[in-house]
Amino acid sequence: MDSYSKKGYRLFFRIRPFFKNLLRIYVEGLENIPEKGGCIIASNHRSHLDPLVLNTISPRPILFMAKKELFNIPVLGWIIRKAGAIPVNRNKRDINALKKSIELLKSGECIGIFPEGTRAKPKSFRKPQSGVGLLVSRTDVPVIPVRIEGTDDIFPVGSKIPKLFRSEIYIKIGKPLQFEEKNDYRSISEKIMESIKSL
Repeated sequence: MDSYSKKGYRLFFRIRPFFKNLLRIYVEGLENIPEKGGCIIASNHRSHLDPLVLNTISPRPILFMAKKELFNIPVLGWIIRKAGAIPVNRNKRDINALKKSIELLKSGECIGIFPEGTRAKPKSFRKPQSGVGLLVSRTDVPVIPVRIEGTDDIFPVGSKIPKLFRSEIYIKIGKPLQFEEKNDYRSISEKIMESIKSL
C-alpha cells in the first residue's frame, strides 16, 4: 500500500503507552491476536476513538477500512492515509475496497473491520452488514472478535470534543473464529456480531 507508513507505525508504537494511560485502557485476551499472518479484527463500533484504541493495544498494526469522506478532512485525512486506511464508499458495494482488503490479507496484513458499518448509539449495537462475511469467504483468514466498552462515554456519536477522564475503556478479545460455509455472507456476519456481543 503506497500510503502505508511503517516508519509512522514504529513511531506510534513507541508513544502508544501515553495514549493507553491517558485513555485508561484495560485489555483482556491480547494473546488471541496472531503475531503474524493475515487476519481480521472485527469489533463493535460506537466512537471515532475505536481505531486509535485498538491500535494502541494491538501487538501489530491494524489497517482499518474507513469511509472515503474521512480522507477529505484536513490533517485527519493525511493521518489515516499514513495509517494504511482503506477508503470505502458506503453508498454502494465498493469492489475496489474489497479487492484491496483481500490483497492485504493474503499478503499477511491485519485488517480492522466494524461489521456494523457505522457507529452505534451509546451502549447499543447495530445489525451487521454482509461485507465482513464476504471478505471472510474470499480469504479464509481467522476472524478475531473484539468488544469495546467505554469509548462512547468519552467520544460518543454527535460529540465534537472527547471528554477525557470521563470513563475507563475496556477491551475484550475473543478467540479466533473460522468458518466452513463460504457463500452465506449474511450468516457469517451475524455469527461474528453475535460473538462480539457475547464477549
